[in-house]
Amino acid sequence: MEANALLLRFEQEFGTSQIPVRFFHAPGRVNLIGEHIDYNGGYVLPAALEFGTTLLIRPRGDGIIHLATTNFDVQRSVNIGDIKHAKSGEWTDYPIGVMIELQESGRGIATGYDLLYHGEIPNGAGLSSSASLEVVTAYALLVLEGRAIDRTDIAVLSQRAENRFVGVNCGIMDQFAVANGKEGHAILLMCDTLEYAHVPFHTDGYKLVIGNTNKRRGLVDSKYNERRSQCDQAVQALRSVWPELELLAQLSEVQYQANQHVIADETVRRRAEHVIAENGRVLQSVEALKASDLERFGELMIASHESLRDLYEVSCAELDVMVEEALRVEGTLGSRMTGAGFGGCTVSLVREAAVERFIAQVAAEYERRTRLKAEFYVCNVGDGVHEITK
Repeated sequence: MEANALLLRFEQEFGTSQIPVRFFHAPGRVNLIGEHIDYNGGYVLPAALEFGTTLLIRPRGDGIIHLATTNFDVQRSVNIGDIKHAKSGEWTDYPIGVMIELQESGRGIATGYDLLYHGEIPNGAGLSSSASLEVVTAYALLVLEGRAIDRTDIAVLSQRAENRFVGVNCGIMDQFAVANGKEGHAILLMCDTLEYAHVPFHTDGYKLVIGNTNKRRGLVDSKYNERRSQCDQAVQALRSVWPELELLAQLSEVQYQANQHVIADETVRRRAEHVIAENGRVLQSVEALKASDLERFGELMIASHESLRDLYEVSCAELDVMVEEALRVEGTLGSRMTGAGFGGCTVSLVREAAVERFIAQVAAEYERRTRLKAEFYVCNVGDGVHEITK
């Protein structure tokens, strides 16, 4: 929706006022490589997208928070003093969780607000609509309340809101990428220490194409928790060699290969093998990008998908079909599942001149083989959360 249409919708929801409405935006994110690494304390390489969540916000003087969205019918009104008891299981839990974390960090909200969200991220696609919603809320409230802005703090606070209030035990990557994105750059993030660097993502002549399988991701929560538990089991076993080991990604591939035999369970061993190798692939990918070696970057994307499919077992038939069909199109350098898995999206690096053919061919073959209609988004890498000023 255009800004004027959003402003009209805001005034329909909340009425007109002399107090100006301010606009903020937080992107979605795609993880280029480094899947299921964030909670294992290793490196990931996400990038912010140009599309995401727009927030229109205006202060009000009665201590009431009004939450509405253009995407769902559910709205919510809650008194500032009652927000700790406002959990509903609806989308409003994400911004309310952020407000609670602001309160508990000593940055309580001093007044009421009207908030209207407009999300452009397909729900359930695995492109971080929840992190976008959380980060844009935290950033806007800190700006309007006159607080200091620290983007890493915003990411950590937003993650804490999702862990504690929403109840999803997510890692830090999504919120960090949404808060710290930079146009034309990926983010090399060390998830254990939150050290990061912006890596130029020069893909002249190539485009990122995100393919949404439109497969319901019903297994994600249970399987995600299961994979985390298996990684913990691997760490426990490896402590017989390294007593101080806390996270799998603290080991190099050489160290792991020499001592993997201490993990008795074969399945747990395969999970650990993926984590160690994937962590290495992220660093190799950064070197490839620095050298403008997009062919090597594409090879690493493919290897990542194969590892997620065979060792970590978080892919699914639909994701595998989409990757297979993507790689059959001349001009595709690499393709892989992105996100938690069991549905959601793939990301492919495709020659710009081949993008139209890529979308037509992959869509047709994917529908023929799965009976599902895919959606495709040709993406540029955008900025992190910011205020939109005219």
